Amino acid sequence: MPKIRDSFASLTAWRRRLVSRAVQGGWRWIQEAGAVRAEHPGRLRFARIGIGTRLAFPQGTVFGEPWIELGDHCVIGEHVTLTAGMMPGLDLGGEPVLRLGDGVVLGRGSHVIADSAVTIGSNTYCGPYVYITSTNHSYDDPEVPVGKQWPRTERVSVGPGCWLGTGAVILPGARLGRNVVVAAGAVVRGEVPDHAVVAGAPARVVRSWDPERGWQPPLRTPAPVPIPEGVTPQQLLALAELDPDLS
Repeated sequence: MPKIRDSFASLTAWRRRLVSRAVQGGWRWIQEAGAVRAEHPGRLRFARIGIGTRLAFPQGTVFGEPWIELGDHCVIGEHVTLTAGMMPGLDLGGEPVLRLGDGVVLGRGSHVIADSAVTIGSNTYCGPYVYITSTNHSYDDPEVPVGKQWPRTERVSVGPGCWLGTGAVILPGARLGRNVVVAAGAVVRGEVPDHAVVAGAPARVVRSWDPERGWQPPLRTPAPVPIPEGVTPQQLLALAELDPDLS
């Protein structure tokens, strides 16, 4: 009897592994087939989708795409929302409303809501669940539910080379300069100068770059050692295996 049970358990485990591999392989195929690219846009008709840009599958809510421009080599994660206009089917005029520069990365679950113009500069990276919006609820009338009052809209611009940490919120009217770092969970409004680090809700500048004195306050961690030219990924892996502290 124990041998029969062991054989049955072994067969069941084998079947589970087989089903698991089939499901995982099928899901990878679905992800690849469902991804949106310039050469395979599916139902989405963007004003422009650049070379090498990819929207991972499954996509989030996407509408107003005739007024959305995506630069080259952008990476847009799963469940990312991209919208132009307050609702589908609106005529927004002759100019794009939402623009992403080249090399922009939007992490999984992020939202970019462009009821008025939103621009994200080239090589800006966003972690997961970043929320960028040009619209906010108004609550002027105390007798009317907030959700039924006409919202306020204001342009948003995020400069090139920025890093927006997980869960950061960029509010209407925000204007971020070049190479700005937004800490995870920060809520940003107003203007942020070039080469600044902001944190908190509402966000405030906690570190900035001075051309003469460097970062103020000074960085507490040593600068990373650059990888020498000519070093291959295989050599880096071999080095990490020799010294676990490097991995």
